[in-house]
Amino acid sequence: MKKIFLLLSLVFIVSACSLNNDDGTNFHYELLPVQEVEMPSEFVIGQTYQIKVWYYRPSACHSFSGFYYEKNLNERIVAVQNIVQESNNCEVYTDDLESATLEFYVTSNGSYIFKFWQGVDDNGEDVFYEVEVPVVE
Repeated sequence: MKKIFLLLSLVFIVSACSLNNDDGTNFHYELLPVQEVEMPSEFVIGQTYQIKVWYYRPSACHSFSGFYYEKNLNERIVAVQNIVQESNNCEVYTDDLESATLEFYVTSNGSYIFKFWQGVDDNGEDVFYEVEVPVVE
């Protein structure tokens, strides 16, 4: 429950903050829901894997800026983070499916549980797509 509260708090804090550039353009950060994930069926300890994530880019003013990434033992919470230019003339997209790649280095044995953030439901609760990946020798 604390993780979900922290994730929501981070979303609100990050989206409420804005940066000012010298040219007067304002920006804020926004988490976007993960639509699809491509992952290996198993990991080998000491190896690095590329996890491909797809998300919808809402407008021309949204640009990928990395991943929100939280870890607790072998559990990982992942969300797509965009930087958003605050402008009144952003072209709105309805079906711009983008991809980004998360580099993941396997450091321990057992299984990893990935929780990919998919937004919030009608009750305001976080929704996650969960994937468990075993680590093999």
